[in-house]
Amino acid sequence: MNIAPILITGAALFSLGIYGILVRRNAVMVLLAIELMLNSVNINFILFDAYLKDTLLQGQIFSIFIITIAAAEVGIGLAIVLMVFRNRQTANLNDFDLLKW
Repeated sequence: MNIAPILITGAALFSLGIYGILVRRNAVMVLLAIELMLNSVNINFILFDAYLKDTLLQGQIFSIFIITIAAAEVGIGLAIVLMVFRNRQTANLNDFDLLKW
C-alpha cells in the first residue's frame, strides 16, 4: 500500500486551510477553512489506521471525535458570527473588536 499520495493530499488540504485562515477576512470563510483542516487530519488518521492494520480502530475513533468537535465548533462559531453580524452589520474579522477595551 502506497501512502504517499494520500499523505500529500492531506498535507495539501491542511495547507489550503492554513491559507484560508491567513488570507480570508470573512468569519464564515475562516470557519470553513478550519473545517478543511480538521478533515485533512481525519484523512491522515484513517490512513494510518488502515496502514498499521490495528485491530482497535483507534484512527477511526479519533476521527469520530474530531467530527463531533467540528460539528460543535460550527454550531457555536456560526452562532457567535450571527450575533456579531446583527450588532455590527458585517462579518469582516477586522471589525470584530467587541472584546477590546
